[in-house]
Amino acid sequence: MMEATADEALIPHDDQFVVPPNGNVNEMLNVDHEDNMQGQVEEFLGPQADYNEEEEEKKYYRRKRLGIIKNVVAASIGAMIVYSVYMGLLQMQLILHYDTTYREVKYSNLGLQDIDQKMLMGINVTPIVGLLYTPLLIRFLGTKWMMFLASGIYALFVSTNYWERYYTLVPSAVAIGVAIVPLWASLGNYITRMAQQYYECVNYKEEHVQEQKKLPKGACHCYIIVFQSVFNIIFNLSFVFAEFPMAFVLNNVYLHDNPHILAQVKVCGAKVTGLIPGFNNTVLKKLPSSMLLIKVESVLMGFAFLSMIIFLGLCGAAYRPTEEIDLRSIGWGNIFQLPFKHLRDYRLRLLCPFFIYSGFETLFSYGVCTLGLNKLWLLIVVYGLSASVFSSLSLSLLRLPRWVCLISGAFVHGVLVVVLMAFSPEPNHLKYEGPLLVISVLWGLGTALNKTGVSTLLGMLYAEEKERLDFVYTIYHWWQAIAIFIVYLWYGLPMRAKLSILLVTLLLACCCYWVMERRLAKRVPFRLPRIPRPRHKVKGYRYLEEDNSDESDSERSEEDDGEDEREEDDYDVVQNLDGEERDQEGWYQGANSPRARRRGAEGRGQEDALHVKAESTLALYL
Repeated sequence: MMEATADEALIPHDDQFVVPPNGNVNEMLNVDHEDNMQGQVEEFLGPQADYNEEEEEKKYYRRKRLGIIKNVVAASIGAMIVYSVYMGLLQMQLILHYDTTYREVKYSNLGLQDIDQKMLMGINVTPIVGLLYTPLLIRFLGTKWMMFLASGIYALFVSTNYWERYYTLVPSAVAIGVAIVPLWASLGNYITRMAQQYYECVNYKEEHVQEQKKLPKGACHCYIIVFQSVFNIIFNLSFVFAEFPMAFVLNNVYLHDNPHILAQVKVCGAKVTGLIPGFNNTVLKKLPSSMLLIKVESVLMGFAFLSMIIFLGLCGAAYRPTEEIDLRSIGWGNIFQLPFKHLRDYRLRLLCPFFIYSGFETLFSYGVCTLGLNKLWLLIVVYGLSASVFSSLSLSLLRLPRWVCLISGAFVHGVLVVVLMAFSPEPNHLKYEGPLLVISVLWGLGTALNKTGVSTLLGMLYAEEKERLDFVYTIYHWWQAIAIFIVYLWYGLPMRAKLSILLVTLLLACCCYWVMERRLAKRVPFRLPRIPRPRHKVKGYRYLEEDNSDESDSERSEEDDGEDEREEDDYDVVQNLDGEERDQEGWYQGANSPRARRRGAEGRGQEDALHVKAESTLALYL
């Protein structure tokens, strides 16, 4: 009994240590499974045998270059659609409101002609103050969003024509005037920035591109020339599409024939004083239906929305996010002042007559009293096609000096102005249609060379100054807006007086441009205002900074203000024209002045004090 009990007691004791027959096999399977998973992870994370890093990098930058070209074409098409809609609607609106019968039947108690005068005043007068707010809007919204917002304002102007009242038309016209300078400054800035980005994508292996340093002088000039040419080729087609409402809606169906419209007109051309004397007040032989006008305005409204979508969806950003933050962080007061300070640059001052002339010649018209309203659309279409085609001539700047484009356009316009001062055709004579069409073609040639030449020249002069582009193009289009306002004021002058002012301005512009090129050839330094350093005020995460984390915000702001005051004393930076960076050249205006010597002495004193302190600290440790 005792043995059996002992044996019975040993059986469960032995069972506790019995190893399952498949235990070793399971452990080996688990180990193999873990090794297999680890090998798959290493194979996935490790270098691929068929992966070529250099080839992938080329593909990436090729896609970026295609994206930049897409941005340029999209911005050009968006601007073309905006101005096609705006000019087409405004032309049709002014013709309808000019007709006495239309005003009396449709809106007898509104006084549409008076409303039109106030609309034109709002469009032409408001841009005068554009220099005050344009840089602030561009820096606050960004270049892309400024273009989108401006196109939305143009769409608002189209929408107000559904309900023609004083409180709808005039405020929308004032809004158009507010948006003109910011839109054009943003477009000029955007096209130039795309050229800079394209250069960076082509030369992505260069050290200065990888470190996001300043571009070498003249490095991206060829891309600026090409992109500005593409923009003007596409945009000048807006003059063609703007005549579609006139050609397909009003012409031949609703407009009277020339014998009725020009019955009382006695003189044309250079003999005209003010508006065309004797032009008939009833230009419509029957009134267009309200439903037809609503359909036309709806189509224009659709294209206005299409331009907004193009700006929003197809145009990429002009600057990197960090660059956008830096552009805003220099202080709104500095942003407000810098356009005025840039006028101290003699290059901009000497180009101002060309800016003004580009505004004068935009609104020039000559052959209405000879061919009548029925042929007005033909003259403008020929002019737009000519300007679009001949804008490609600016590509010659890739091989020729940059003065060729501007001087050639000025020469063409100068000859035409002299011819027009002696050209007085008889009213209502179609035999002058051929000469007037030739004049339109040649005028489009001169406009293409002048407009494309000025925009390209500004981009080339400030190609390496991407933080100044919005200020430069703001000044350009502000002077252009002033010129358009002068054109609005001089409508009562005799035609020969207008042509004389145009010729004098053109000659003055050529002389000033010659002086500018002479100064640049002689390497006369020019003055540029110093762009303040960005001030990033970070409230949280101070432990990430290398500075004293116990320093209060008030102490930091006082130190920043002191640094800004010291930098303001060193205001005018003088550019050297050798192609190297001005920091390396070290040219500063008034470097030998007492203030400069005092700053230099203070700097040397601070350096000596730092050396003494370092030596004393080292002696204590030793």
